[in-house]
Amino acid sequence: MSKMDNLRAMREAKYAAAQKRGADAPARPKAPVAPPAPSAASSAKGGATKAAAVEADAPAAAEALCGHRNMSGRTCTREAGHAAKSHRYS
Repeated sequence: MSKMDNLRAMREAKYAAAQKRGADAPARPKAPVAPPAPSAASSAKGGATKAAAVEADAPAAAEALCGHRNMSGRTCTREAGHAAKSHRYS
């Protein structure tokens, strides 16, 4: 056997072992699903308290960040929809 044949055999053995481990592992539970957003009809019934909460969130939405993520996981700190071609990561 050549060196490449040995390497191929080792790689196939590792792959087979990983597949066997994966099949034996217990199934992971699904992540919980977020509740649906309240509809406009239910917010109209809520009165002034719901309207105040929406107005409090409005400045945060206006100052929303771009949120683009680079490969290392950092996020862009520029405003959403910025015209600059580059991102500022922090």
